[in-house]
Amino acid sequence: MSDRKGIFAGDDPFTLARSWLAEAEASEPNDPNAIALSTVDADGLPNARMVLLKDIEGAGDGQGAFVFYTNYGSAKAREIEAAGKAAFVMHWKSLRRQIRVRGLTEREDGKQADDYYASRSLKSRLGAWASDQSQPLSSRAALVAEVARVTAEQGANPKRPPFWGGFRIRPVEIEFWADGAFRLHDRFQWRRTGPEGAWDVRRLNP
Repeated sequence: MSDRKGIFAGDDPFTLARSWLAEAEASEPNDPNAIALSTVDADGLPNARMVLLKDIEGAGDGQGAFVFYTNYGSAKAREIEAAGKAAFVMHWKSLRRQIRVRGLTEREDGKQADDYYASRSLKSRLGAWASDQSQPLSSRAALVAEVARVTAEQGANPKRPPFWGGFRIRPVEIEFWADGAFRLHDRFQWRRTGPEGAWDVRRLNP
């Protein structure tokens, strides 16, 4: 597309997304990798929450994925596994840009998940063991007590819990949006029929 240039230029959306995230890391005051993740429950009622994106995969060939981690017993994980689909938006106020993604999901519970878990602080690793995420909690004191219990049980080098790991979102749609004067924003939508298909790029009206 002739007018897709400047910050929108490139032939690979994952390379472009990494470039935008790198810019945000230099300007956004907190959590530039935060995404608003959207799922739906069994009744079709939408759910949204903030999580941290941990990887943008891709080797420049148009194939790639977005990866985040969670407790597989959490509401978001249960909804993702039931639907096999998810969506998210990343928004950076400092850059006046956002990226929207919709796609199919798969678990990442192998070595990549092990390596990421091992890279976290010890307290975060123990917290993953202690939290029965999304389930009712009687008090904060009960949670602190459970952290103390798993600390004694797991020691200083806990392995990744079997109920904790990653999800990979393989997009079928990615939209890059940048603020424009007088609300005449620039929007480019990358679409394909499946997670292995070729991308079609088109400009959208603001």
